[in-house]
Amino acid sequence: MRATSENLASCHSLAAHQAHPPRRSAPLIPAAYFGIVLGLGGFANSWRVAHRAWGASAAIGETIFALAAAAWIVVLALYSWKWIAAREAALIEARHPVQCCFIGLAGVATLLIAQGALPYSRALAIALFAAGATFTTGFGVWRTGLLWQGGRAVEATTSVLLLPVVAGGFVMAATAGAFGWPTWAGLAFGAALFSWLGIESVLLHRLYTAAPLLPALRPTLGIQLAPPSVGALAYLATGADPTSLVPQAFLGFALLQALLLLRLWPWITEQPFAPSYWAVTFGVTALPTALIKVSAASPSHAYSDLAFATFVASNLIMIVVVILTVFWVFRQKSAAP
Repeated sequence: MRATSENLASCHSLAAHQAHPPRRSAPLIPAAYFGIVLGLGGFANSWRVAHRAWGASAAIGETIFALAAAAWIVVLALYSWKWIAAREAALIEARHPVQCCFIGLAGVATLLIAQGALPYSRALAIALFAAGATFTTGFGVWRTGLLWQGGRAVEATTSVLLLPVVAGGFVMAATAGAFGWPTWAGLAFGAALFSWLGIESVLLHRLYTAAPLLPALRPTLGIQLAPPSVGALAYLATGADPTSLVPQAFLGFALLQALLLLRLWPWITEQPFAPSYWAVTFGVTALPTALIKVSAASPSHAYSDLAFATFVASNLIMIVVVILTVFWVFRQKSAAP
């Protein structure tokens, strides 16, 4: 009961800061906005892989990466400013049982930008990888250590628990593989894989037995698509055979998650559109990327058909999310005093 009260108090405190933020020269953004970088970075990777496999336009992938890099710079600068100008609000977010996990995306986003920068400057990409990997590992260990101490309300258990260690580990593995470091990729893959298996059982128990997710938290279910999709990419980054059973198993589970999200979409979208919907975009873009890589090495037409279908679907979803985000920004500006 005490833990539940503390979690609720944290929620109310964060809500108060968001409803009446202190006036500053720059907006105070939540860490969840790093999800925009993940979506754009994953989208850029998808087009790059499509270029190599199908001859799709290289300019599109590079343009999207430029947008991802610009978004990363803006979000990182604004979120860093939050810690300087409104430290109390940042600390409240860090203590929040749900919002805290999004902070780990700062490192994950940096790792994705490192992947994208690799064709342009290996030295810059390595520096970004070092920064992203250090932050991801440090935050993941710190946050998981707090979780191991218990006292967490069941209602606060959501898919965001997958972000610090699972998403971070899989992206770290994929990035290390891109640098030609299969050993480091394998170590990061193992850390993420077994963390995912443990956390997934906790999440399913909560979804099966506890009260339904509040509407504001339902978009976080989109995160469920990311671990199997990004996990497949991480596994391939270790130098494993793309036609083996393991990546097929990852992709089979990812497709199941996609179908479940499609089935639940009317329930999820009872929450009006907000940037939290970007939670679904990383998995949405990673799934076709992995399928394209597997289809390029597999003689089966099933993979090529699935790769094309999911690639088209991911493009449509990304276009819709971007348009809705632009409308959301204009609405926020119109509503501002």
